[in-house]
Amino acid sequence: MDTIFLEQVKVQTKLGVPEWERMMPQTIILDIEIGYDLRKACKSDAIVDTIDYGAVVRRIHVTLNEHSFQLVEALAEHICQLILTEFGALSVKIKVAKPGILLGLKSLGIIIERIK
Repeated sequence: MDTIFLEQVKVQTKLGVPEWERMMPQTIILDIEIGYDLRKACKSDAIVDTIDYGAVVRRIHVTLNEHSFQLVEALAEHICQLILTEFGALSVKIKVAKPGILLGLKSLGIIIERIK
């Protein structure tokens, strides 16, 4: 399996357990690895034979603008399922980081992986 990666994708979303934390959008950072068979695209040099990376990023921005989440776990699962179902990925690994959310901590977050 081949891997498409999207690194340091910065998005705004409403995320957090306390209601006050979800009042204002905050920046989160996503690192995404998408498993896909790229052999056909390597031969054809055509976008239709791969996943349109720009479309994935745009779709993530739209969905995170439409939804709010309490847990980074739920947000990560939502994005994984979106990429698996809407873009036909074979697998997705995602790291969700909330930078600067706690004093003295660069960021916190999770990494999950889902296979179709």
